[in-house]
Amino acid sequence: MKENKISMAVIRRLPKYHRYLSQLMDRDINRISSKELSKIIGFSASQIRQDLNNFGGFGQQGYGYNVEALYKEIGKILGLDREYKTVIVGAGNLGQALANYTNFGRFGYNLQAMFDVNPRLIGLKINDVEVRDVDALGKYVQENDIDIAYVCTSRSSAQNIADILCENGIKAIWNFTPVDLQLKEGVVAENIHLIENLFTLSYFLNQDH
Repeated sequence: MKENKISMAVIRRLPKYHRYLSQLMDRDINRISSKELSKIIGFSASQIRQDLNNFGGFGQQGYGYNVEALYKEIGKILGLDREYKTVIVGAGNLGQALANYTNFGRFGYNLQAMFDVNPRLIGLKINDVEVRDVDALGKYVQENDIDIAYVCTSRSSAQNIADILCENGIKAIWNFTPVDLQLKEGVVAENIHLIENLFTLSYFLNQDH
């Protein structure tokens, strides 16, 4: 990888490359040029080459890219060559939907436990994963070396949950709450603000063009 800092825009395009390359492999396509990939993925050929050059040269002039090799290399860049232990905090509708999404496990994100404050949910199993009392969250994260927590709690409890997670060694938080969490240095977060995404969609829906 080049020593210069990779822009967030480039990083956010990598999963899309990974997804489209997977689809090409399913169609038994072995190699592809940046121009051909551009037509499929929607980025310009020069943008694709620039993005991939940030991580080394993957293509060959006159040959293009080996689809399977590029898929594997991007997977490594994204950290998909290892497995992650995850927990879900908040076992309501959203938390349960995440627990039932099987593709997470296929890519190495292995759900270990769920946590909730609701006594009616504690003890239930969602997709064979037990819902535990949130009071046990900190100890569980620490003792089981959990990598990622999916936070699906209410707005009012989100920061407190984040504090507990950070104090007990969590490495990353996938935040589904409408709160910008204050996190301990070294803990990374990805925020999924569903209502903000929906507002953006309605903006485009209401434009003349």
